[in-house]
Amino acid sequence: MLLAIDVGNTNTVMGFYRSATPDAPAVQIHRWRMATPVQRTLDELRMIIRGMFTMDGVDINTVTGVAISSVVPPIDSLFRDAIEKLFGIKPLFVEPGVKTGLPVLTDNPAEVGADRIVNCVAAFERYGGPTIVVDLGTATTFDVISARGEFLGGAIAPGIGISADALFNSAARLSRVNIRKPLKVIGTGTVDNIQIGLFYGYVGLIDGICERMIAELGPETKVIATGGFAKLLAESSRTIKHVDENLTLDGVRLIYERNLDRVRRRAQSAVQNNAQRAE
Repeated sequence: MLLAIDVGNTNTVMGFYRSATPDAPAVQIHRWRMATPVQRTLDELRMIIRGMFTMDGVDINTVTGVAISSVVPPIDSLFRDAIEKLFGIKPLFVEPGVKTGLPVLTDNPAEVGADRIVNCVAAFERYGGPTIVVDLGTATTFDVISARGEFLGGAIAPGIGISADALFNSAARLSRVNIRKPLKVIGTGTVDNIQIGLFYGYVGLIDGICERMIAELGPETKVIATGGFAKLLAESSRTIKHVDENLTLDGVRLIYERNLDRVRRRAQSAVQNNAQRAE
């Protein structure tokens, strides 16, 4: 059983998978979300993870592997220590040197975020290429995969949430509003004016960038949305054709499966080292 973890800037999502068998693919059987624990201690993080397992009646002893995609390097060691103490397993981090099966054709492949890599791995596995993955989270990222399964590059824009925060923090007379689809496009009050600007502004941003990318890639290009705001914005987009909330976690799972030999060698080495120390 695999625990796949996606550590984002705002939220951390964990997916618990039943391992694949010759007769059936891997299946996600539990999914948990928490605020990314930037200010948490090791003991607090262990308690949160254990509590999620307990809440859903899952035995932590059934975990046989852990893989992590993280875009918050300062807390990588916190997760590594928590996983090792909870499960007795060294987690596999998606990082340079890990086999992904995704050629990265950018100026500096090492600077591409792990979340973008895992999204593209899962998108190409599921939808083929050429494909654009739009991840609507803290940042809005556009990731382009070629017909041959290569990561060609993309674009990054501020996310709708942090853009809203910037607006409210900088304009003293504007009150915070919920980000949702407005009922009309010409607002008659301050609240709906803001909602229209945020919602349709971001739908326009998504379609404007995707349409230009599709013009370069070809009309057969598919656009996949994921991330916390994907469902909200996709229904009004001209270009988004699929919403896949599990894309990132499925990418983490796929990369773990592609590195099973490495994981097993590392586990075997740890057992041998422990035996030598015991002697």
